Amino acid sequence: MSESAPIPIGSLVPLTGASSADGIEFRNGLTLASEEINAAGGILGRPVAPVFVDTGRQNAEAVVAGAQVLIHLHRAHAIICGYNIGPQNSEYEPIADAGILYIHHNTLLQHHDTITSNPDRYFGCFMSDPAEYWYGQGFIKFISWLRETGQWRPASNRIAIISGSAPYSIVIANAMATAAPQFGWEVCCGPKVVRTPRTDWSQALSLIRESRPNVIANTHFFAGDLAAFHQQFMRAPVPALVYLQYGAMHAAFTAATGRSAEGIIVGTVVGLLPDAIGNAFAHRYRARFGASSTPSVGAQTYVALHHYAIAAALEGGTAPPGHFEQNRRVAARLRRTIYRSVVGTIQYDVATQSAIPYPNVVGDPSLGMPHLFFQIQDHTADQILIAPDPYRTGAFRLPSWMS
Repeated sequence: MSESAPIPIGSLVPLTGASSADGIEFRNGLTLASEEINAAGGILGRPVAPVFVDTGRQNAEAVVAGAQVLIHLHRAHAIICGYNIGPQNSEYEPIADAGILYIHHNTLLQHHDTITSNPDRYFGCFMSDPAEYWYGQGFIKFISWLRETGQWRPASNRIAIISGSAPYSIVIANAMATAAPQFGWEVCCGPKVVRTPRTDWSQALSLIRESRPNVIANTHFFAGDLAAFHQQFMRAPVPALVYLQYGAMHAAFTAATGRSAEGIIVGTVVGLLPDAIGNAFAHRYRARFGASSTPSVGAQTYVALHHYAIAAALEGGTAPPGHFEQNRRVAARLRRTIYRSVVGTIQYDVATQSAIPYPNVVGDPSLGMPHLFFQIQDHTADQILIAPDPYRTGAFRLPSWMS
């Protein structure tokens, strides 16, 4: 292999199906990172060449087959992805057999279990964000903080929790329900699990309205489905704070909901910071992919490739499938390299090889990835980051349906 030959970097992305809006952004983020790395000279002089495989419905069959294509046909030195929710870590097996690095954002507690079950076998598997569990506990802490700081004075302590049927959503909903009473909240509805994907939320909304909550949390994550939920909620809104999981970050959500979305709270454990570093990235991203693109989603793969490139360069370069010794060195360097990125600080927990969250695990923002809470305050502009300090850029506003 020539010392100047391109380095194939694989990516398993849902370019079709319910998560295609995110999948396109994952492709964009990896593309932009590749272009920037190559413009700077590549990894020790070798350009990076991204290779994409569509995972569609993201089930185990599609994701495992895609991983095998990237490993055996394209000889990918690493696989870097956003999320693929369906396979439940089954793709780890061909990747572990090949001995290459795999950096993803599946946001699953199950990743911890897999890594700790056999750290030597899964040395190259990294989750570049915290597990979904932290969404649940972090949300309860967030609404408690709003209450305790006087930014919001809830009429009651009642919470309604609706969950999608994916394990990701269920874990978050259960974590919310478990943490709620510890902070003086009462779960008055749910966690109610509904089968997803779903566009008809009428039954779930009837249960919510009957329970008279002051907080409504929907832990499903598809942008289009959440838009349908909010549109149907607004036909007969109740005076409750509304939190929608992750998918409402996407431009596709506000495009569908328009002005009615103003007041929605949305959270992410991996999101773009609206500071000088993040804003500069967002400008480059939109200049490259258009004003309607969503840099906060594309940031995931963008950051992961840059972090990998740094670790690989420090260890003398990348390696193809089967070169376990060199890839182990790169993995060890990745664990040791704390990286301040456009989504905050990535520091991998040594035991689980997942990003450590701030402020839920570490109190120092320079050592953990921030759990961000945004509010849509103007549907034509970027969302406002309202927590946590020191990153927040604005204050919570009472939604119109609560006034």
